[in-house]
Amino acid sequence: MRITHFVENLAYGGLERVVINLVQAQLEAGHACEVICLFEEGALASELIDAGVAVTACGKRRGPDLLALARARRALAKSRCDVLHSHNDLAHYYAVAAALGLGIGRVVNTRHGMSASATTGRRAWLYGKSMRYTDTVVAVGDTVRRFFDGAGIRPRKGIVSIPNGIRVRKFRPANAAAHARLTSELGLPEATRLLGTVGRLNPVKDQAGLVRAFALLKRRMPESALVIVGDGQLRDELVALAAEQGVADAVFFLGMRDDVADLLEALDVFVLSSLSEGYSMALLEACAAGLPIVATNVGGNGEIVQPGINGVMVPPSDPDVLAAAIGELLRDPGRAAAFGRAGREWVLEEGSFQTMAERYAQVYAQ
Repeated sequence: MRITHFVENLAYGGLERVVINLVQAQLEAGHACEVICLFEEGALASELIDAGVAVTACGKRRGPDLLALARARRALAKSRCDVLHSHNDLAHYYAVAAALGLGIGRVVNTRHGMSASATTGRRAWLYGKSMRYTDTVVAVGDTVRRFFDGAGIRPRKGIVSIPNGIRVRKFRPANAAAHARLTSELGLPEATRLLGTVGRLNPVKDQAGLVRAFALLKRRMPESALVIVGDGQLRDELVALAAEQGVADAVFFLGMRDDVADLLEALDVFVLSSLSEGYSMALLEACAAGLPIVATNVGGNGEIVQPGINGVMVPPSDPDVLAAAIGELLRDPGRAAAFGRAGREWVLEEGSFQTMAERYAQVYAQ
């Protein structure tokens, strides 16, 4: 089977990691794959290029761009793919427009989240119109599926839910040796309690709320530190906020890292403070690392974090409650360890990457 994935780009991010992992699994299954990027290639594209996968960048500029559309159409005509699989709304309606009249047998779109503009405005209108030429929409969890079904999205063969999956076995459970290595790297006492998060530094992830919560926690538990993995538009603002809150010496911005699995196994608690989520890859990875989780009760987080079993759910935008929940887990290591074990057991059964890939194969074959 010839499969073409159509994305905005292959920059660092959960969506992009899902696409790369899915392409790799499809190559292993004997399929031919390529990727078309509506904008630039992105930093992760080299992983696929090194594996022999063609990656085409269309160089889209701001606003409607007929030149980028023409580049996408040439790439699709050359690929002669059996399945066109787009990711999110903007990439999808450009992919559909570029594919008109090319005789592509199956058009699939995955929605990776629920943005505030997902159902209003010109972009949402164009996405809705593209459903006429779309076979199946895949939502990355039941919450996302219900959201788009309720919004009136009607592809020809319906909306299905396929939760994201990860390669669980590459993650090791959190352990004292990894904790000691990271505290040493950061210049901290080995007894420091480490809480951490992974994600792009942008408003929807609300790392600002997490920094404020940590400042409250630090007053009660001075032996704690916060590790933030990821980069983005808000880095300078967050660094300034940590200084303003008086915790600059205990908040560590590690930027983009290719050793996230190693960092996770060094933490005591994983925190996700997002205002909106689809089906979080970061939470799946935290489960795989056997970490207790504190997460905001938004989007699909409740499909991963089971309160009282593998973590704690808190309302978004409430630093006081977030700080209290983190502190309770840090003060009760037995409960935290039980949460971590339960999370890893769950993700081994429910968050398998292979299961996700097999479900996509079934959608392609329908």
